[in-house]
Amino acid sequence: MKHYDDKFKEQVIKECQEVGNISLVARRHDISKTTIFGWIKTYKKRGSVAPLPKDKDNRVKELEHRLNVVSIENDRLKKLVAEKELELLILRELRDRVNPK
Repeated sequence: MKHYDDKFKEQVIKECQEVGNISLVARRHDISKTTIFGWIKTYKKRGSVAPLPKDKDNRVKELEHRLNVVSIENDRLKKLVAEKELELLILRELRDRVNPK
């Protein structure tokens, strides 16, 4: 059985998100779709494919770090959604000016 490091797993997950086709990414890397689905499930559950440390103090630090990373990503995505909503509002106003009802 082949072993993949955590960085590679996260890279493949990111590629799946960008491409939107797990089968294609699986073929590209010669990895089973089932394996990638498992990585994605683990990633969604923990925010990372890396196993949690056994030591309680290290585990807490790791979870705090992951929470910080997810919070930063969440803030970035909220900002992106707000920008897209503003773009959509502007486009609707332009449409209504060009084609008044």
